[in-house]
Amino acid sequence: VQLQASGGGLVQPGGSLRLSCAASGLTSSNYARGWFRQAPGKEREFVASVSWRDGSTAYADSVKGRFTVSRDTAKNTVYLQMNSLKPEDSAVYYCVYKIVRGSPLPSGSWGQGTQVTVSS
Repeated sequence: VQLQASGGGLVQPGGSLRLSCAASGLTSSNYARGWFRQAPGKEREFVASVSWRDGSTAYADSVKGRFTVSRDTAKNTVYLQMNSLKPEDSAVYYCVYKIVRGSPLPSGSWGQGTQVTVSS
């Protein structure tokens, strides 16, 4: 499975961005997909995931109420709508195929990462 992420960029605090991640190859609806992020000098952290089977979602506490993860099964694409962005949201965001209870499975796949910078 290959993942192609897009949509990162520079935005002012309080602004919005939408990330997209299209998957190609043989994928299964048995696994959730979603997003992780990593800021310089910090550990990678879970952001959000969506069940491919039923669309149920999960979020890190730090983004609840501001970020929305969704999927388009016809396009094999997962999205992350990010609103009310804060400087601490600045990081490289990675889309991930195969997330279970907030952790990526070793057998999953990672996208190439897209930079999100929140700064005035």
